[in-house]
Amino acid sequence: MRNNLTMKELPDSERPYEKCMEKGPQALSDAELISVIIRTGSGGESAISLAQRILKNGDDGILNLVGLSASDLMEIPGIGPVKAVQLKCIVELAKRISMASRAEQMILTDASSIAEYYMEQMRHESREILIAAMFNIRNAFLGDVVISVGTAHASLISPAEIFRRALIRGAASVVLLHNHPSGVPMPSQEDLEVTRKVASCGEMLGIPLMDHIIIGDNRYYSFSEMDHIETINE
Repeated sequence: MRNNLTMKELPDSERPYEKCMEKGPQALSDAELISVIIRTGSGGESAISLAQRILKNGDDGILNLVGLSASDLMEIPGIGPVKAVQLKCIVELAKRISMASRAEQMILTDASSIAEYYMEQMRHESREILIAAMFNIRNAFLGDVVISVGTAHASLISPAEIFRRALIRGAASVVLLHNHPSGVPMPSQEDLEVTRKVASCGEMLGIPLMDHIIIGDNRYYSFSEMDHIETINE
């Protein structure tokens, strides 16, 4: 199949739109799904051929879309601002759909369910992000707030801001989460200090810190699972 074939020139069985209508989107390859989003190629190149080049622009296949910024995508010949924005928006939409479907399955006392909820949101971040997740007295998830971006340094984290947000939401308990861009979720001395400070303030305010979860690359570390929260609160 020539790279410069247009969608109309493709056999019906190879046209992504017709294939999707007949067999469902699950029947489309990664390149075909991307071609439906970007709709057109460039310079005589088909949308599918352009999509294949996007997938090869890195070592991670479809995950290239997560790691590449809009500016990075625009460096690929044939990708302009509109296509770059379309691709980044579809990535963000996929993240939000995934998180929304997992929210009701999140259990305060189960670190793995909380880590799974935040994994895709946080594991690809190049900077450390600290999030406070809040729960009500029935252990139902109330929402979250980003506390800091770019650092988890103990001296720069404000427990007052964490619990101010918790009080506004009417939270009964809090779980901290942050990511390690290295992909290795083992806690540092700074992580221990942050946990100790927040746990101490939560104890005084009657809004306990239930866990501090560090997100790595498809791995996580839970202070609660390792009984470090109890030790810090003693």
